Amino acid sequence: MQTKIMVFGTFDGVHKGHLNFFKQARKLVKNPFLIVSVARDINVEKIKGEKPEFREVKRMKLVKETKLTDKVILASKDKYLSNILKEKPDIIALGYDQKAYVVELKKDLKNKGILIKIVRLKSYKKHIYKNHLLKKKSGI
Repeated sequence: MQTKIMVFGTFDGVHKGHLNFFKQARKLVKNPFLIVSVARDINVEKIKGEKPEFREVKRMKLVKETKLTDKVILASKDKYLSNILKEKPDIIALGYDQKAYVVELKKDLKNKGILIKIVRLKSYKKHIYKNHLLKKKSGI
């Protein structure tokens, strides 16, 4: 039986840090089924204070092209729990830098009576593979 692992992110141009993120999530269990929730444009702007370089549909396509995921979905626009409730992951794997919603996530899951293991993944060359650093380096 496969273990469902769910990750979340913007994925505004997939780079080696994202690939490592997917690989780390897959290595959490023997038989993973990796579900990636791609942030909506409107939520990226709320959280990061700027629009993503690529629109949400393009970002989904980029994630699918990695061949490291089993399912790619768009996050909901307002209720971040809805996709979690729908997909019913066994594990939620968070990136080392994911702060938005995390405090609420644990509390909200507990309030719904849902027990999901939450794991924090390690960074991969965090001083190189961050979108804002890569953009700065390339002069964008």
